[in-house]
Amino acid sequence: MSMEPAHNNSNTFVAVLRAATLIEREELKSVLVSFLLVFVLMAAYYMLRPVRDAMASDWSNTEISVLWNIQFILSLAFVAIYGFAVAKCRFAYLVPAIYGFFAVSFVSFHFGSTFVADPVLLDKAFYLWVSLFSLFHVSVFWSLMADLFTQEQSKRLFGFIAVGASAGAIAGPLVATVVAQLVGAAGLMLGASLMMVVPLPLIFYLQYLKEQAQSTSRGAESSPLRIGGSPLAGFRDFFSSPFLIGIAAFILLYTAISSFAYFEQTNLLREYDRDQRTQILAILALVVNILTFVLGFFATSRITTKFGLSVALASMPVFMCIALLILAFAPLLTVLLALQIARQAGNYGITRPAREMLFTAVSRESRFKSKPVVDVAIYRGGDALWSSAFALLTDGLGLGIAMMAAIGAAIAAIWAVTGVWLGAAFQKQPDPEVIAAPSVFAS
Repeated sequence: MSMEPAHNNSNTFVAVLRAATLIEREELKSVLVSFLLVFVLMAAYYMLRPVRDAMASDWSNTEISVLWNIQFILSLAFVAIYGFAVAKCRFAYLVPAIYGFFAVSFVSFHFGSTFVADPVLLDKAFYLWVSLFSLFHVSVFWSLMADLFTQEQSKRLFGFIAVGASAGAIAGPLVATVVAQLVGAAGLMLGASLMMVVPLPLIFYLQYLKEQAQSTSRGAESSPLRIGGSPLAGFRDFFSSPFLIGIAAFILLYTAISSFAYFEQTNLLREYDRDQRTQILAILALVVNILTFVLGFFATSRITTKFGLSVALASMPVFMCIALLILAFAPLLTVLLALQIARQAGNYGITRPAREMLFTAVSRESRFKSKPVVDVAIYRGGDALWSSAFALLTDGLGLGIAMMAAIGAAIAAIWAVTGVWLGAAFQKQPDPEVIAAPSVFAS
């Protein structure tokens, strides 16, 4: 039997994909594995997210603010523990172990209701743990990607890989919407924990591809079994690097805008019961991630390669500044919901992939030790700071949505300026001296 039709179909698929995404033929296999890896991770998370967010509307803004402050302390502790693991554990087992650990933890929550007398306490513990997971699993994934791809490749490929995250974030809410009706929120926890096992062989396969590339590269040195160094080097390097501090400032300003949108959304959902909230939030996430999929597939790579990271990083802040000014003059609920959809889609489709490209310009140790400090500890510190400020301005001083939107527009303007500076700083960063061989996916 002739294999020519299949071969032609394969060539057509590769040609179409290259035209749409700027992926080179020799990069295709590993990029698709990375795509599948983040797809499964995000699908699992987005099965858990509606359950978490539905709980929040049972609590006041002040209660949520307290939880976010606890989350900051929890994040600091977990990042320090992770730094110890990075320094001491074999690198080949580091990332799989993290995902395996979270899978076991969610199984524990599934069965925890049998042993915990106070369901409110268990709900808040689950809220804190999923919030930690939401940042940490993504940070670890992009650390792995930054370790595998070069600066040049990140501009072309990270947008498409981020589409995998969006696709998973579309699948997760679809599953959550159906499963929540059939087996309830508890069933979602168990399903998501089982899905966390799937990424493990994919990670080992990506590492295998890297080892193969190293063995065939002339003069390439093998990657060390352990990254080594001090467990607290991530904190030390962060405070000594203006570039990392700039990324942290960008994230802090982002969390200010996201906190505003989150609290207003939570307030709007108080009149619904928890199952209704779960379904509404799942539908909202579905719409957001369909838009994100389109942006990541067709727009992000072209923006970063043609216009540079400054434009990519500043585009969403500029849009949010304009949108918040509109909301200040027309404080309508429909406007707020449209703003929330546009904010999340723009962040996941453009801003987040562009931000992850920045970490290809730092050392390998910083990618795995300093990156979680920025992605998790600083992010949750921003949540703690801005949630307290929001609770003070709304519950304390009684400011309404119009005034809060005006304040948010000013913050978004500063956020945009920070993005422009980071993009310029990235262009000046030299290629980091990575111990491993050249990129797994390089030609």
